[in-house]
Amino acid sequence: MIGAGLLVHGWRTPPAAPVVNHSYAEALEQAHNGKPGAARVLYQQLSRTDLSDIRRAGLITELANYPSAQALKILDGDLKRPVPLVQQTAIETVISMVSNTQRSVLIGPLLDDPDQSVRFSAVRALLGLTPDDIGLYFGAFQDAAEQYANTLTSQPPSGQSQVQLATLLVNEGKPGKASDAIDLALKLEPNNLQAGLAQVHLLDQQGQADRSRQQLAQLLEKHPQSSLLQHALGIWLLRHQQSEYALLALAKAVELEPDNTDYRYDLAVALHDLQQLEPAQRQLEDILQRQPANRRARTLLIQYWKDAGQLQKVQVLLAELEQLNPDDPALQQGL
Repeated sequence: MIGAGLLVHGWRTPPAAPVVNHSYAEALEQAHNGKPGAARVLYQQLSRTDLSDIRRAGLITELANYPSAQALKILDGDLKRPVPLVQQTAIETVISMVSNTQRSVLIGPLLDDPDQSVRFSAVRALLGLTPDDIGLYFGAFQDAAEQYANTLTSQPPSGQSQVQLATLLVNEGKPGKASDAIDLALKLEPNNLQAGLAQVHLLDQQGQADRSRQQLAQLLEKHPQSSLLQHALGIWLLRHQQSEYALLALAKAVELEPDNTDYRYDLAVALHDLQQLEPAQRQLEDILQRQPANRRARTLLIQYWKDAGQLQKVQVLLAELEQLNPDDPALQQGL
């Protein structure tokens, strides 16, 4: 009888898979284009156990605009999933979604991941955080960062690898060695704009503002139509309290690359800081026209309308946000 009982137990019907009412393509399109119910169908798709790794990664990317306790639970599971593509995509989404302290709690365990690419992605995600932000994982972070630097040093040099190495060396408090790495990057690839900007930033961090600006001016002289450099100039000028001139550079970056919503967002913030409220709001509205799912632009626009006393417009935007994701923390906090 015992044997029969075990046999019957072994043949019980397995638990039913979650019921999914939308296809992967429908859910992805709904989330990407910010349509009502997007968060629900996105979470529902991510509950599937039959998604390919690349499809799962695609959905996780969209998750950045739909934060909630459930989204964090999904991300935590995907960070632990032993699939580097999925883990690295989840890391990028965590960076977009959570505070610095919470970021280290989620990503810190990956500093010991068996896959090197995942460990190094975790290092990049935590670079720039304070030891207090990284907390209990600070020792593991230092070890993994050292491994990363040693790996880059042992490889044949390229512009990209030397820029990454310079970033690690700056974090270790070694600006001289970081400068050497950037010099090598520029020697290998004279037109590498990321390397040129790394040199600009390093000089500025070392208190050499004049040399930093000269370097940036030289880059712009060679590449006057670079939106990346125009945006960098705008940020440099903001950092040096030259806000009105910064607006010209930030606006030029947007003119050169209209679909870059990060550039447009920075322009909106700069306009608002100079009390140019309506132009700032128009930039954010433009972002939402192009990317209705862009939560960062939506929540900032809500805040700007609220500050301006335009409560009717606030209510419209909040209602749209609730349709997208009723569990959004901004709604819970009464933004």
